[in-house]
Amino acid sequence: MERRPVASTSIAAIGYDADRRVLEVEFHNGGVYQYLDVPKKVYWQFASAPSLGAFLNHEIKDRYSAREVD
Repeated sequence: MERRPVASTSIAAIGYDADRRVLEVEFHNGGVYQYLDVPKKVYWQFASAPSLGAFLNHEIKDRYSAREVD
């Protein structure tokens, strides 16, 4: 999945596959996670949030299943 760099202290890049509804988040520490069944609307809200880290913590983590990408 193609990811685009973002301005965030914790997140390096994000990507989204609309067909599969998968959000991919790459952290500055090198970890990459995929969040499953994320609606496109939530992705756009995330991508345009003033704080990506805060949005991820409050609106995505613990609401969507996640898996670490090797």
